[in-house]
Amino acid sequence: MRGKLVLASIALALITAASAQTITFWHTYSTGSGEEQTLLEKVIPQFEAENPGITVEAVGFPYEEFRQKLLTAFAGGVVPDLVRMDIIWVPEFADMGALERLDDYDGFAALRDGVFPGPLATNYWDGGYYGLPLDTNTQVMLYNADVISQPPTTFDELEALATELSDPAAEVWAFSVPGPYAWYLLPWIWSNGGAITDDAITTATGYLNSDASVEAVEKLVDWYERGLIAPTLNNTGLGAWEGLGAGEYLATQDGPWAYPSITAQYQDLNLQHALFPAGPAGSISIVGGEDIVMFADSPNKEAAWKFVQFMLSPWAQITMASTGQIPVIQSALEDPYIVEHPYYGVYLQQLQTAKPRTPHPAYSRIETIIQDAVQRVLLGELEVREALDQAAAQVDELLK
Repeated sequence: MRGKLVLASIALALITAASAQTITFWHTYSTGSGEEQTLLEKVIPQFEAENPGITVEAVGFPYEEFRQKLLTAFAGGVVPDLVRMDIIWVPEFADMGALERLDDYDGFAALRDGVFPGPLATNYWDGGYYGLPLDTNTQVMLYNADVISQPPTTFDELEALATELSDPAAEVWAFSVPGPYAWYLLPWIWSNGGAITDDAITTATGYLNSDASVEAVEKLVDWYERGLIAPTLNNTGLGAWEGLGAGEYLATQDGPWAYPSITAQYQDLNLQHALFPAGPAGSISIVGGEDIVMFADSPNKEAAWKFVQFMLSPWAQITMASTGQIPVIQSALEDPYIVEHPYYGVYLQQLQTAKPRTPHPAYSRIETIIQDAVQRVLLGELEVREALDQAAAQVDELLK
């Protein structure tokens, strides 16, 4: 009898071993950070406990090296099953044929319908979804509440406040746009009614150089030249965080990572959050964050899909939120952790109208074109209309 039990145990072990799967998950959570520790010590163990036989091997990489690492892996045919990928890379890798289209996976529609539309849109390319949002962020206004009692809610109110409080001679500016980069410029363009391209992403002419886009950039340049906003727009002066800490800047625009870093360094600063000032088209900020994508050559697609579903569960989303990762599921708006959080609520409200950057394989080059155009304006080489006309024509070439 004992012999039969031993044989049965051995057989069960062999069956378990034969069905065991290890899925690889590449990510850029900072090494040793709270987010990586939570992933490794809480989230993955919980998934493995709920899914016996599936092991998750998480491998972290520095962000700066990650895109090239992924390109090399794809070219060499040795890819991970899943990747936490910067949202601006998804169309590029989907266009290369590297990613698995997820539309037809069981349960996809429910996940799609439960996330914020802005982050979701970053996964859409060529008629399908090649990932799902994993964590998200956007920019809101951060302001020194000891000086600004009522934050401006519109462009006009911001201009009036800046006219009252900015004093370049005393090195005080009411607002800092942290740099002439698309990440910071696009909320101004969108809120003013401008755009980069048409909705079908076929042309930039008539959109990037539309009256609304030109007017938005002209407004920022005008404020900069009049000394109403900080010289950070032209990459000079103190950085936005340092300027807030030094009392030179009274407000800025930034993501949810800014508050803990700034207040840790400048503990006396009374920093508060508010929605991005609204222009004629409303208060429209920009979507940042990461998506979770599956590589098309994954040999473990069924197990990998289970991990995708788990990472979008309310438990996993709220657990990672405790490390600074803003959830992407709409039900999180009602979770007590989010409701009682000192500033997540402002970001989540802003995300309801935030827009993604152009989901196109050439977006990185499009971004460079926009930034170069604005920098030539700030250097006095071109007028805004002329610079955006040229930029639109350059972007059109990338969209052909």
